[in-house]
Amino acid sequence: MRIHLKRVVVVSVWMLSCVAMASTAGAQELVNQPVKLGGPRLGATFLSDGIVDKLSDDAYIEVGSVVTQFGWQFEKRFAMSDSGITPVTEWVMLLGGLEQGVALPSLTWLVGLRSRSGAEFGVGPNLTPVGAALAVAGGFTLRSGSVNFPVNLAVVPSKSGIRVSLLAGFNMRR
Repeated sequence: MRIHLKRVVVVSVWMLSCVAMASTAGAQELVNQPVKLGGPRLGATFLSDGIVDKLSDDAYIEVGSVVTQFGWQFEKRFAMSDSGITPVTEWVMLLGGLEQGVALPSLTWLVGLRSRSGAEFGVGPNLTPVGAALAVAGGFTLRSGSVNFPVNLAVVPSKSGIRVSLLAGFNMRR
């Protein structure tokens, strides 16, 4: 597997540091009605050897084991329950590999839950040039004023290998 733990750790620490500097508050805003949120996402995806080989063999795309990701997330938060759990659905559209001169599109639909403290978990379909797979994501959202700073780790296993993405961004209530 070409995923290098040192690279994962360095990128993870850098992204978490950026988000931590933006806010020290960890609580989500309490809402009693649906809220639409959307905002940019930035991060990296770590590709196993099988994914790199499949891209090369099937799509004639040559990339390294790490690609940057840029994109947008559309989120709908539903009314919070008395327990503080909020159902959430998200669409995440990404474009990866631009630093390597390629454009790898990705579309993921996640359905999940977020706690009052901002911890979140979701699962849903993912489509990329490698094919369709099931994405499992988890993370947390920090809040500073009216701005939310989500940080998520997603794992997408498939027949060809595994993809691990670390994404961060921001959004505001609209």
